[in-house]
Order: sequence, then C-alpha cells, then structure tokens
Amino acid sequence: MSKVFIALQANEETRPVIEAIEADNPHAVVNREPAMVKIDAEHMLTINRESIEELMGRPYDLQELQINLITLSGNMDEDEDSLTLTWNE
Repeated sequence: MSKVFIALQANEETRPVIEAIEADNPHAVVNREPAMVKIDAEHMLTINRESIEELMGRPYDLQELQINLITLSGNMDEDEDSLTLTWNE
C-alpha cells in the first residue's frame, strides 16, 4: 500500500482548505461524503499554507487543520509553511 490520505469535516471552514489541496495535488482523488471529505493520493500529499491563505483571503496557521481533522494516514512532516504526508514502501 502506498496511499496516503486526510479526512476533514465537510463545512465552510474546510472548503478553501480542500480546494487548495486539490489545486496543489492534481494526482489526488477527492471523495465527498455528507459529513466529511477524504482526499487520497499515491505516495505523497502536500498542504500548503500559502495556497489556503490565497483562497481564504487571510493569514492561516496550519494548526487550524486540527479543529476539523477527522483522521490521516502516512508519515507526517510539518512546518509553518506546509504539511506533507508520505508513504514509502
């Protein structure tokens, strides 16, 4: 298995986050459910703070993801600018 994923609550706060993830990871598959959105990707998925800020029109701290995070899978590497999930076989 080489997939990584992140699942977020489906609400207005996560809409720009999900849009930013989709734009920055064209290889990702977005699965929308009534209460959550799960984003799967092969090997790597990156969430960029700057992309989210552009869509939100305000500063964004990646720690804000924790509020609406349901679960994630993969090895996580995080700094102030990005959160990256990877899976190496």
